[in-house]
Amino acid sequence: MDYDERLDRAIEETPEIGGTSDRFDVPDPDVRQEGNASVYENFQDTVSRLGRDEDHVMKYLQNELGTSGQIDESGRARLTGEFGEDRLAAALDEYTEEYVLCDECGLPDTRIERERGVQVLRCEACGARSATSS
Repeated sequence: MDYDERLDRAIEETPEIGGTSDRFDVPDPDVRQEGNASVYENFQDTVSRLGRDEDHVMKYLQNELGTSGQIDESGRARLTGEFGEDRLAAALDEYTEEYVLCDECGLPDTRIERERGVQVLRCEACGARSATSS
């Protein structure tokens, strides 16, 4: 058996991997209205999945949505105003692009560091570094 035959055989015997090719999914926001506030019920699940500090994510959401808010004692985000799941999902997608996914390899294996006073996103998978907005 030559190389090409072995390669063909190996490809045929390789099992199909189920699911999407994208291994990183941010949970869809579970939002409900409570008076004049939008309560982001699964905020802690999202923060855990993103691997970021809850205050950093909350500050971004407040800036992006142009509102004030706080994290209550049960870990839910309370944002002043009416914001639907679609609007929060869009803001989280933007946050993920800016502060979680590597610009080079696209993997979420990153962390935020400070280098010479500049906030940098460092990828632990490929070693790339890219500046982020503060």
